[in-house]
Amino acid sequence: MASSSRSLSATLRTFPTRVPTLQRSPPSIPLTPRSVVPNPIVYSLGPKGVLLIGSKSKKFDCKAKSSMAEIATEKGKGKVQVFDSEEDLAVSVAKYTADLSDKFAKERGAFTVVFSGGSLIKCLRKLVEPPYIDSVDWSKWHVFWVDERVVPKDHPDSNYLLAYNGLLSKVPIPPGNVYSINDALSPEAAADDYETCVKHLVHKKIIDLSAATGFPKFDLMLIGMGPDGHVASLFPGHPLVKENKQWVTYIKDSPKPPPERITFTFPVINSSAHIALVAPGASKAHPVHVALGNGQTSDVLPVQLVSPEGELTWFLDKEAASKL
Repeated sequence: MASSSRSLSATLRTFPTRVPTLQRSPPSIPLTPRSVVPNPIVYSLGPKGVLLIGSKSKKFDCKAKSSMAEIATEKGKGKVQVFDSEEDLAVSVAKYTADLSDKFAKERGAFTVVFSGGSLIKCLRKLVEPPYIDSVDWSKWHVFWVDERVVPKDHPDSNYLLAYNGLLSKVPIPPGNVYSINDALSPEAAADDYETCVKHLVHKKIIDLSAATGFPKFDLMLIGMGPDGHVASLFPGHPLVKENKQWVTYIKDSPKPPPERITFTFPVINSSAHIALVAPGASKAHPVHVALGNGQTSDVLPVQLVSPEGELTWFLDKEAASKL
């Protein structure tokens, strides 16, 4: 068993290449928290699973396309897609990601994509199957993590290990294009090091810089959501939710183990060109109801602060959307 662990560690150490520190201070941008949307839209489930959407006095049909229904939301909430099953959701997430990969590879010569942990990687499993495994230009991918647990890369809690086993080991992304944290550092140092890595890639023009915010503008962020409404490692009621200067910060008292993590901040998340918020499962029904419907909570949930300057698309299954 020890030999097997050392072998895995040696394999994982091939990712990624570290980069030198750039002496530049991160920009500052005010972050205005969003409250629960006033005058919420009313949702109900009509015959044959067709979602009915409207105001208090008016409803209209949202016709399903194949196994998917789209929900109309108020401005700023993004497009919401609801699928009959998690399998159908995974197929759509793969197509969505592959289409954006093709678009940015042709336009920019690079595709910067950010992963989270949890069930997100499982929802990307269709990317390693035909037709995407052979049609995606993997050489153009540059992979990052919206958050990471400060544990060794071969630790079961590592988001990197989850992505490596689920995707990275199965597709030909150049090892130097995969940017994980330096797990030998303290949480504070690991956050500083990761921010330095991102700044270096902005300087090399691999990552765009948002003209509107001055923060890095990733092509696509694929993020999940916890049952408590947290995204990345930004948890309800935690001071890091309000961080608006750093690109990457750290947490030592995460309410969800392990306690030590690094995370992108909301100004970085919301500077993205595209965000896919992937949240299947019944455990996500309450925060989905708060973020998209008329559900109430005592505090603003972190997921309610996801509001990119680009496009936001929600990927839900019927269980996650059951309270809408």
